[in-house]
Amino acid sequence: MKADRGLPIARMIELGGVSRASFYRFQEDGPSRSDRSDRDMDLRDAIQRIALEWPSYGRPRITRALRRQGWRVNPKRVRRLLREDNLLCVRKRKFRVTTTDSHHGRKVYPNLAGEMELHGINQLWVADITYIRLETEFVYLAVVMDAYSRRVIGWALHRTMEDDLTLAALRMALEQRRPAPGLVHHSDRGSQYASGDYTELLKAHGCKISMSHKSSPWENAACESWMKTLKYEEVYRQEYRDLAEARASIERFIEKVYNQQRLHSALGYRPPLEFEQALAVPRAVEVHA
Repeated sequence: MKADRGLPIARMIELGGVSRASFYRFQEDGPSRSDRSDRDMDLRDAIQRIALEWPSYGRPRITRALRRQGWRVNPKRVRRLLREDNLLCVRKRKFRVTTTDSHHGRKVYPNLAGEMELHGINQLWVADITYIRLETEFVYLAVVMDAYSRRVIGWALHRTMEDDLTLAALRMALEQRRPAPGLVHHSDRGSQYASGDYTELLKAHGCKISMSHKSSPWENAACESWMKTLKYEEVYRQEYRDLAEARASIERFIEKVYNQQRLHSALGYRPPLEFEQALAVPRAVEVHA
């Protein structure tokens, strides 16, 4: 390759006293230092806006978010600017409240989820419970998620972990999705999920019941991961005064932010709703107990 005056690039690099990488970066960005500075400032601004809106986004998600906005940007450049501007992810909190009571006499069911190969939505739902801390009390959130699209399709927030909590979340999911018979519902072995009312409601809709093995929370990893996302991106950023305020804020996060806006790495860095809208009609899946 020759430059405009006929000099080889190797000779130009030698005369200019720069590295080959610096030469090509100069060629790509253009000769104007002020232009490059302006572009860096615009990119920094875009990165800072994303980082403020999504504090737990790391470099991969921020890079994808930038590209969705039309930026042509290298991940290494994003990492450098994040480091220079000290834009760090929200750190984890270690405080934990136990929400699983597996010491009960109710019937438990075998794990069917591990045998499944998913091809669409409404094949496997996963469910779990977590706590939410208010100013003067704890409340509890139950969710039901589609394991294929990672979309939260049912949820309920109550002051206690009684059976009504999980039943309300399940009823919301069933009403919203109206799944065909054969759906597998997976949860831990908690008493709420093993209750007669809960399992009978599942059976009445043709659902198969699946539960994690004892002391194996990783078997419900998708739901556990979502709970962490909720805590780091919503709960730890708020100070809820009461149950009504918590319910309104969490509803906004689930329905408007997580399902419709948050980029999910397992979905090709798309939000769950966008991912579902791009799917073909789901095929049936056969699971044997």
